Amino acid sequence: MKGGAPGRTPAPRRTGGGSGNGPAVRPHSPGVSRSWPITLAILFSTLLIWYLVYTAEIVRSREADAETFTRIYAQVQAGLTSPDRGAELAALTRLQILLVELGVPFVVTTEPAGDYYTSVNLPFEVANPPTPEEVERILAYARDLDARNAPVGDSSSQLVHYGVTPQAARLRWMPVLWATGLILTILLATTFFRYQKRNAAERAWTAMARELAHQLGTPISSLQGWVELLGLRPGERPEGMRRVEIAEAIGQDLERLERVSRRFELIGREPELTRVSLGEVVAELRSYMEVRLPRLGPGIALHVDVAPGLPDVRGNRVLLAWALENVVKNALDAMAGTGGSISISAKPADGRWVRVRIRDTGPGVSTEIRDTLFDPGVTTKSGGWGVGLALTRRIVEGMHGGRVELLDGTGRGVTFQASLPRAR
Repeated sequence: MKGGAPGRTPAPRRTGGGSGNGPAVRPHSPGVSRSWPITLAILFSTLLIWYLVYTAEIVRSREADAETFTRIYAQVQAGLTSPDRGAELAALTRLQILLVELGVPFVVTTEPAGDYYTSVNLPFEVANPPTPEEVERILAYARDLDARNAPVGDSSSQLVHYGVTPQAARLRWMPVLWATGLILTILLATTFFRYQKRNAAERAWTAMARELAHQLGTPISSLQGWVELLGLRPGERPEGMRRVEIAEAIGQDLERLERVSRRFELIGREPELTRVSLGEVVAELRSYMEVRLPRLGPGIALHVDVAPGLPDVRGNRVLLAWALENVVKNALDAMAGTGGSISISAKPADGRWVRVRIRDTGPGVSTEIRDTLFDPGVTTKSGGWGVGLALTRRIVEGMHGGRVELLDGTGRGVTFQASLPRAR
């Protein structure tokens, strides 16, 4: 006969990252997703450091220019107040030297012919005196300077063609480079977040498909066994089972199939929310689990504490039962073979919320997966799909506007808390 024993279904596989101290198992390697934030942080930090260093260099350059301008003023003042013609000429010579020290490129031509006379601070090397080829290059450079800055002087005698200092030239590119770096960082960040979102969706759908196949496989396998029993003669059936008993068992498996299909149908769309008695949901969960504890969790005790007059919540009864059941089954998986207890409590809180806490005495949650515990594909069991707690979060937070969180778990035992809005 195919499947397990008639009318009895095997323990459900752990479906989410609940308690436990095993290694986290993911359907993909997290290395790529972890390296992206580091890369973006390094890129942004590099841009910021470059910006700060370059800005500091500009400030130092401006401070040096201020000192040079002050010295120029002092030389002009000395020349103006000196009655000695030789001292005045010496002051002008020193003034010219100070102007050259500013780093501004100058090309002096004699007019109106435009012949080369002298030059300083050129961006290229020339001989002293320059060769005829170098003179042609200098004059071409002077024409380029005139395209940006009009020459200064007497057009009948001399003109001074000038440019900008190297610091100012670099400063022109600073906004372009800074904007390019920021745009590149934004594009990389956008690409990363889109990748993360798409990858998370793929993990969720993959895990959901596997979980659906698993939950459907158990009752289908059981139904195959019952069909084989029906094909046997009454005397060949184990323990002389009658058709009516087999029909009842088939009805139970069909009911389970319907419940599974109904759950996955609701999780795929926006469910209708009505007034739901959370106390009744917890009571049904208790009845459902107590008859299965000898098989699913031998040696585990279940304790339920529902506050009297617990307010109704606004929700979907089927989905809320599924959400709480996932957490309890994760606790059972965590304590498999060790025994212990699971406590379920429900009470009103903060005026507009009803809170349910599920605590187990299992081994706790490893620190490596605490931050990703509710993500699809995260599980502490090598055979799990990592769906249970991800579904619980989607149901509680995405569909009911509540909140589910891990209150503790670093030591012995784990406490999960689900906060649901009261029905108005």
